Amino acid sequence: MYRLHIANKNYSSWSLRPWVLMRQLDIPFEERLTPFESDSNWSTFRAFSPSGQVPCLEDGERTVWESLAIVEYLAERHQGIWPADEQARAWARCASSEMHAGFSPLRSLCPMNCGVRVKLHHMPDALAGNLARLDELWQQGLARFGGPFLAGESFTAVDAFFAPVAFRVQSFGLELGAPSMDYVARLLSLPAMQQWYEEALAEPWREAAHEAEVQQNGTIIEDRRPG
Repeated sequence: MYRLHIANKNYSSWSLRPWVLMRQLDIPFEERLTPFESDSNWSTFRAFSPSGQVPCLEDGERTVWESLAIVEYLAERHQGIWPADEQARAWARCASSEMHAGFSPLRSLCPMNCGVRVKLHHMPDALAGNLARLDELWQQGLARFGGPFLAGESFTAVDAFFAPVAFRVQSFGLELGAPSMDYVARLLSLPAMQQWYEEALAEPWREAAHEAEVQQNGTIIEDRRPG
């Protein structure tokens, strides 16, 4: 059985991607969660991850790290990771790669923190540009391939790559066009996403650097975590 190494569900957007994909597609795996440390180099992760980062997938003696590489590794072994339709598959790979490599203002100004609701101090132009591109990309996929997911009828890897954005939209009250907001609601209602969210809220850990990231850019108006 696969072993998937992840970090805190409340914070780790990269961990969510393969986790939600494998859960939604019923690919069995053993979860290993290692909380983020307070130092900046996350040295504990080097025990299982060559890069010292998560996620990291173990398949027997084979180790695969980086979320995009994990998804491609799984695609070689399981049906349904990418869309069956060639055009939809090409589009989904492009959109996933764009998310994997881009949207830096969205990542830095609206870090994933599932348990809080935040009012941003202001809307920087760079973030507004990211949201406009996100809205354009999502509506393009939904319209072109007929929904309800980005590349067609089924949840695939491209939806997993944007799943952390759904939590960011929820936490920071971000506004997108109606089709995109409906898509966010659809992602958040998935059983795997609901499981991740509930387990994120129940985590006992608070990591100072991740908490500070939120407070640099906004005011926490609600914290739904216990304690």
